[in-house]
Amino acid sequence: MAPKNREDAFRYDKMVERALRGVVRQALDEVVKDGLVDDHHFYITFFTDHPGVKLPSYLKDRYPGEMTIVLQHQFYDLEADADKFSVMLSFNNVPERLTIPLQAITIFADPSVNFALQFQPLSEDDDEDVHFEAEELDLDKDDKQKKKGEVVSLDSFRKKGDKDKT
Repeated sequence: MAPKNREDAFRYDKMVERALRGVVRQALDEVVKDGLVDDHHFYITFFTDHPGVKLPSYLKDRYPGEMTIVLQHQFYDLEADADKFSVMLSFNNVPERLTIPLQAITIFADPSVNFALQFQPLSEDDDEDVHFEAEELDLDKDDKQKKKGEVVSLDSFRKKGDKDKT
């Protein structure tokens, strides 16, 4: 099947988006299987109004646009599948289950190793579906969150000593 035009020939923005969200998925899968090791911990920022996000209404009211959670010492019952993850966290000593589609994530960071990913939603013109294979992610994008992809320099995520080696 031939592409419609030259701009549609290689959708690198979607390829990169899929690959990077795959990194998040794999990290969560490893924590489900083995738990967090050493000093690893995750900061995960996500859109609270994204379709499929499930959290108590008082948290949606308190964080109407974005919310950041930390998976470090006190989280329970982490589950991850092809397109979302769920976790139990305590808010004012009240356990709550949050379900977050991977598409809703805007930032994923593991400060223990100076690693972070920031996701940019795709534009409204990018309305074709992107589907992963069986164990990968489904990245259908909500129209109101689409925006053009941007080039990100990996140098900003490398440790200072690593820059000299490249």
